[in-house]
Amino acid sequence: MKRPRNPFPGVSRFTDRHGKVRWRFRVKSKADLYLPGAYGSAEFRVAYEAAVAGAAQPVERTNSTFGTVAWLIENYLRSAKYLNLSEIRRKTIRRELDWLRAEAGQYQAARIETRHVEAIMARKAGPTAANTVKKNMSMLFNFGIKHGLADLKHNPAKYADRRKENPDGYHTWTAEEMDQFLAHHGTGTKARLAALLIMNTGAARQDVIRLGWQNVRAGRISYRRHKSEIGGDYEILPELAEELRHVPADRMLFLTHGAGRPYKPETFGNWFKDQCKDAGLPHCSSHGLRKGQATRIAEEGGTELEVMSFLAHATPKEGATYTKKAGRGKLADRGLSRVTGVKSERVLSNLFDGLDISAPQPPEKKGKS
Repeated sequence: MKRPRNPFPGVSRFTDRHGKVRWRFRVKSKADLYLPGAYGSAEFRVAYEAAVAGAAQPVERTNSTFGTVAWLIENYLRSAKYLNLSEIRRKTIRRELDWLRAEAGQYQAARIETRHVEAIMARKAGPTAANTVKKNMSMLFNFGIKHGLADLKHNPAKYADRRKENPDGYHTWTAEEMDQFLAHHGTGTKARLAALLIMNTGAARQDVIRLGWQNVRAGRISYRRHKSEIGGDYEILPELAEELRHVPADRMLFLTHGAGRPYKPETFGNWFKDQCKDAGLPHCSSHGLRKGQATRIAEEGGTELEVMSFLAHATPKEGATYTKKAGRGKLADRGLSRVTGVKSERVLSNLFDGLDISAPQPPEKKGKS
């Protein structure tokens, strides 16, 4: 008789010294660990997928009651879905789920309704934070439904009303604000170097703090974006080249603090925010500078693919956001010209000097003078 195939390769049955049956995962080049739950159960399968994905150890088990939101969160944190996220994303979502566990971890997930989701969202002060709660709860419910956890049949967070928030997110720097920042922070300053690195490479804060001479070769600077794992490769522009001349050749990282210590993303973000305040730009941030440079590329006629390459995005979807916004002004001018009969290329303004952007031009004389 043919032996049935093991549906969970690498898993073996083991009886510990207390006589309890346990299931051990052992695969070459993977960490050895014991899987929780009964063999083949939803909890077991989630942990098995995480182990196959390379989990070094299972998430610490607590006394969370079966089927509660806390129990669902623990299962998610053991899953391949969570482990496949970038390191920075795992840290962010773990912090958000820790808040959710503290606020609603004791509730049975299957008994939560849409009104309960909205009540939990209301515990956050800002609209963005409230919408993040909705997003995370929706993600957890979808995860539970997919894996047959906690008897979940539907996603109540899906129907919760989102809070209205600023669609543009962080303030997008204008060209004038960039000039103001660079004028305040002169040549040889760390703030100027940081700004030019972001403007030249589109690097996010977790990426710009890792840039150094190891990323420079033949007049170009390249790196792999931490969040998307997409590589970016850029010509070093003259302004940045001038600032890099002030960086010692034996320094591993361009941007450090203290005794040459590397920045953490949050620490760098706070430091750069202070530099913006010093320059009279308290509403600006490093992320907004990245957006501002992408906007300038789009306004100069850059395509979605060009914006995508500058920001090291995986798809041109986000680049389309910038190019559409940049195109609206030109389309609006073209539309008005159809109504007024004035071509957008010509300046025939009757505005008084305070509003007119150009000086009046003498009429062109035709024929012989």
